[in-house]
Amino acid sequence: MTDITSSGCHGAHPRCRGGIAPDAPARAARADFFGVAALLLAASVMATIACSRSMTAMGGLPMSGGWMLSLMWTRMCGESWLGAAASFLAMWSAMMPAMMLPALIPVLWRYRRAVGRTAAHAADRLTALIGAGYFVIWMLLGAAIFPLGAALAAIELQQPILARAAPLAAGIVVLLAGALQFTAWKADHLACFRAAPAHSLPADAVAALRHGLRLGLHCSAGSAGLTAILLVSGMMDLRVMAIVTAAVTLERLAPAGAEMARAIGVVATAAGLSLIVHAAGL
Repeated sequence: MTDITSSGCHGAHPRCRGGIAPDAPARAARADFFGVAALLLAASVMATIACSRSMTAMGGLPMSGGWMLSLMWTRMCGESWLGAAASFLAMWSAMMPAMMLPALIPVLWRYRRAVGRTAAHAADRLTALIGAGYFVIWMLLGAAIFPLGAALAAIELQQPILARAAPLAAGIVVLLAGALQFTAWKADHLACFRAAPAHSLPADAVAALRHGLRLGLHCSAGSAGLTAILLVSGMMDLRVMAIVTAAVTLERLAPAGAEMARAIGVVATAAGLSLIVHAAGL
């Protein structure tokens, strides 16, 4: 049997006298972070599924051209436009975390580890501020999208000729979104998101919030094409959301992100051409 004293362990070893391994706090922090992240993701996914089922149960308005207009872009009987906007933002705030957290969580963890080295006591709070700043950008985007979508829906309801052109327009949007995947603009925003600097983050609340806002701007700009595909293909369609979520996550987390973005562009371009051919009756 080995003599603990003669082996040089005088109580300093983590197995001696009930000591705690030096990396135990790090493991606990990691478990806490990913535990909270998993709960947030699960809650947002369940809320998104509930919203999708609610919209599906409500149905839509049949439009010229053989498609259905989602009621999310219209007012319900007796509802104000403010109430309609609030309902849209409630759905938007449920689905955005469900779609963006898979790609965001690793970035936030990188920040959490970096902040923890300089301000361990404030690391959780600062990381939460980064996440808050990120989703503020997405909420502002949703607030801008609703009036545009509602105005377009109102025009289509009043102008049947424009409603008949909607399927063709949707195909064009998907085609252009696919082409956007190949641009330097897309590559720049994707690179900024993927290389978000964790080592230079100052340990204070204002800087953390600014980093989150900047991260949200890069992500929303880089996701412009995929977001457009989501909007024209059925914002609350779970299948479309799953496809767009997978695309967003892959191009941000895959080792070859730029190549993955271009591959997604090929698929989107082909889908857009298919939609255009189908809408044109060719």
